[in-house]
Amino acid sequence: MIPKEILRKVRQIEIRTNREVTDVLGGQYHSVFKGRGMEFEEVREYMPGDEVRAIDWNVTARFGHPYIKKFKEERELTVMLVVDVSASGQFGSGRQSKNELAAELAAVLAFSAIRNNDKVGVILFTDRIEKYIAPKKGRRHVLRVVREILAFQPTGTGTNLTQAFDYLNRVQRRRAVTFVLSDFQDAGFEKKLRLAGKRHDVVALSLRDLREEELPAVGFVELRDAETGAHAVVDTFDRQVRSTFAGKAKARLEALRGVFRSASVDHVEIRTDADYMRPLVKFFRMRERRA
Repeated sequence: MIPKEILRKVRQIEIRTNREVTDVLGGQYHSVFKGRGMEFEEVREYMPGDEVRAIDWNVTARFGHPYIKKFKEERELTVMLVVDVSASGQFGSGRQSKNELAAELAAVLAFSAIRNNDKVGVILFTDRIEKYIAPKKGRRHVLRVVREILAFQPTGTGTNLTQAFDYLNRVQRRRAVTFVLSDFQDAGFEKKLRLAGKRHDVVALSLRDLREEELPAVGFVELRDAETGAHAVVDTFDRQVRSTFAGKAKARLEALRGVFRSASVDHVEIRTDADYMRPLVKFFRMRERRA
């Protein structure tokens, strides 16, 4: 049985993200993510102003006057949400944890997709593949997706992005718009990311928290890695400790940005302590201009 607290959160997310999809993203999703191409719709008589190259010469010859072919965009897409549910996602020093942020982002993207009659599928992963939900349409399906992300109790604690990309390429043969929601606390996944980027339209949504990048000066603090269990006690009054911590975090972030650049994969950085719509809208506008 699903806890009432989870159901209440799902409902809150639906209400909040529905407004975002309606008021903020609007038609941007449709214009940014195109269908698979154009499909033939019908032939009709040529009218002044029509493209000459659209003339169907076979039909024209048969009837003795010009006809043109009409096409429509083959709109339907498959959107895959590849969501990291590892133990580090439980952390959040702002208004929400990274897991809660991932659920809201997934809802915004999924509701945008079904509004455009696209299918939505999900892969939940840690250091193993935890759950696969096949792509489907409809509001009930999207609510299930959000509920799973919020309530799912994973078996693993670590992060294995190599396995996640490998699984994506196996289960999703046709090209899909793929959003990867993760804090990317892993290494060695570059090759599989590059392969996934060639097969699919991959967008990496990097979830970040301020306290994973900067330490406040509050005295002795025990730091624990949620994925490995490793821990250490540090004196945050020590300026050198804070500087070293921030320097290593910055180096990791720069290295991650380099991985996405080399794989030609779009990368959006989203923080737990800030409005996630601002970087998301900025990304959509950038994609519109590029298209």
